[in-house]
Amino acid sequence: MSLKKAAIIIFLILLVDQISKVYIKTHFILGEEIRVFEWFRILFVENEGMAWGAKIPGEYGKLFLTLFRLVAIVGIGYWLWDSVRKKSPRILIISIALIFAGAFGNIIDSVFYGIIFNDSHHQVASFLAEGGGYGTLFHGKVVDMLYFPLWKGYLPEWIPFWGGDYFTFFEPVFNIADSSISTGVGLLIVFNKKAFPKKTEKED
Repeated sequence: MSLKKAAIIIFLILLVDQISKVYIKTHFILGEEIRVFEWFRILFVENEGMAWGAKIPGEYGKLFLTLFRLVAIVGIGYWLWDSVRKKSPRILIISIALIFAGAFGNIIDSVFYGIIFNDSHHQVASFLAEGGGYGTLFHGKVVDMLYFPLWKGYLPEWIPFWGGDYFTFFEPVFNIADSSISTGVGLLIVFNKKAFPKKTEKED
């Protein structure tokens, strides 16, 4: 698979990801929800940190996370380039391209959204508002909107640790970029043998 085809995959995912995020950011108030189906909703939330809403504590936690993401995307980019150069299996290149696109999509939020949008609390955010953005460079929040509460209810008492607790499956709210990363990782796990074929020893 050529680098050009991988770049097309990355471009299309980034395009859909950013269009969806900009639309949500400029049309929804933070916390606003639309029920498409009972098991699928559009819910606008912002993620200040890592996956599952986790944060790195401290004044420079967010900056450290963003810089780490930038370093990681360089590594993933090199992995993609090197895999294409070595003519690695198609499934590996597609998977890396998906992971790269997803990681890059969320980096755009983290780096730029704080300076190009004002906040979404009790108002719909504006692009390049006169009063400036809600943050500074490298301190943007990742926009999430896809919510799939497939099941809600109390767990049976016999389940260890969580028995009797109210539980939602699937609880996290995510975006297109997250989906791309998860799909790429999933492909590597499911098609591990095809993505990383063992080199056959040459017979003497």
